[in-house]
Amino acid sequence: MQRTNFSYAFLLSILFFSACSVRRERALFNAPTDIITDTLKQVYVVNDQGIGDLYYRIKPNDLLAVKNVQNPEFGAVGGSSSTGGSIVGSTTANSSAQSYMVDLDGKVNLPAIGKVEVVGLTRREAAIKLQELYKTKLLKDPIIEVSVVNLKVTLLGEFARQGNFLLEKDNTTLIDIIGEAGGISKTADPKSLKIIRGDRANPEIIYVNLNDINSLASKKLILQNNDIIYLQTTKSAALSEKMQSYTNLVQPLLVVINLALLILTITK
Repeated sequence: MQRTNFSYAFLLSILFFSACSVRRERALFNAPTDIITDTLKQVYVVNDQGIGDLYYRIKPNDLLAVKNVQNPEFGAVGGSSSTGGSIVGSTTANSSAQSYMVDLDGKVNLPAIGKVEVVGLTRREAAIKLQELYKTKLLKDPIIEVSVVNLKVTLLGEFARQGNFLLEKDNTTLIDIIGEAGGISKTADPKSLKIIRGDRANPEIIYVNLNDINSLASKKLILQNNDIIYLQTTKSAALSEKMQSYTNLVQPLLVVINLALLILTITK
């Protein structure tokens, strides 16, 4: 009987120690600094690159949707586009809107007014500039809105929904996007959230403890284009999955060991 207990204890020990590392083995984007997440209180930043612009500034290759609030059909699919430009279909909140690409020279080619330099402007500044141009050349008292429709972040890991999510407005926060994704899963570890930002060769890494409400005050949680947001599973969930994967392998082995011990006991 003591041998049986010893066998069980020995096998369980093997399972436990092998499972301790399973979460890291399965995790994406491992970094040497990840060890600090177990004791993280709020927000911790590695390779801090400062706070970005409060309002997004237009860059080359951005896709701009231009809408006249006074005339919703202006800029819609099938509307006036004969004069122009780099028109690319995109997924937007308004699926009928045309998208106009900002060229490498910083200009966007728009119907009726031609090429306009917009690089470096905020969405609001671009809207005011276009509004004045359209008012002068084409429209009466236009109210122009400009949105950048190809800004996105990527959610991976323990979220209700993974994938790419559009940043449709300035100052979109981490909580905004988590809410849009349907929240976190039951097996998520709220202390292990990681945001990877900036240059992929030398990224800024932001660790966030969602358990601490004070984390919400950090300006680092205002998302930027192409952020990768990753959330790991809990250690207990990882251990459970690891043990489950061994069940089919270990159970027959235990039967053989018990049978061998039983035979030894009987033959003595």
